[in-house]
Amino acid sequence: MNRWEGLDEFVAVAECGNFQRAAERLRVSSSHVSRQIVRLEERLQARLLYRTTRRVSLTEAGHTFLGRCQRLMEERDAAFLAVSDLHSAPTGLLRMTSAVAYGERFIVPLVNEFMSNYPHLQVEIELSNRTLDLVHEGFDLAIRLGRLGDSSLVATRVAPRAMYLCAAPAYLERYGRPHTLSELARHNCLIGTSDHWLFQQDGREHPFRPRGNWRCNSGEAVLDAALRGFGLCQLPDFYVQEPIRRGDLVSLLEANQPPNTAVWAVYPQRRHALPKVSLLVEALKKGLATRPEYR
Repeated sequence: MNRWEGLDEFVAVAECGNFQRAAERLRVSSSHVSRQIVRLEERLQARLLYRTTRRVSLTEAGHTFLGRCQRLMEERDAAFLAVSDLHSAPTGLLRMTSAVAYGERFIVPLVNEFMSNYPHLQVEIELSNRTLDLVHEGFDLAIRLGRLGDSSLVATRVAPRAMYLCAAPAYLERYGRPHTLSELARHNCLIGTSDHWLFQQDGREHPFRPRGNWRCNSGEAVLDAALRGFGLCQLPDFYVQEPIRRGDLVSLLEANQPPNTAVWAVYPQRRHALPKVSLLVEALKKGLATRPEYR
């Protein structure tokens, strides 16, 4: 009898919250996962999971067993990685996610370049503006923009990120240029995905709720509306730096620009980072540093 049998299935169900997602993560059938956990419970002579038609939850014994299993599996995986790192390039499947526009423009080309150096690696990229649950949905890596909330995930800064308040010269000629934050309320604001714009004043963060007659959850669409003179916009640097250089947009209230946030590579906590993840993160850092937007 293999004493490891059932541990991977149990941890996957506990972390994913149901048998189907656990099976998808492990790339087996849900019936296989169910059988393995039943056998594990029989060996332990203890119930680990409460099962209903809608959800799965841990028993008291399950909570105790889960923590030990996770540590065992981390040590097991680290042992394999320590040996495989000595003589092999990254292989296997790497699942990652990124915001749609940033991913298409910056991340996917760099991942493709990385893949050309490691042809035995498989990559699945999901571009989504939702904040996906990396552990429950089985992702190895996420690229996230802005400020990160509290999390058990590991975060590595891969590039800077600055937000600019801008408007087209034609709009400013017609409606005037704001010189203070208090004047923003009198202007038409082009609203994107965020209900609040952030600034700083007297060393403190100053949130502002924009109001206007135009809204879209696409940064490219916001940029187009701003270039047409519809109103003020607040967008990340990579959208507006070139239009500002050309004179098609004017940067406003630069003294109140919020402190730089960042572009982050985020991945689940492990005692040892997976080689395919750590190598790709380093490749993204180097690749982004060569982009004209970050020079």
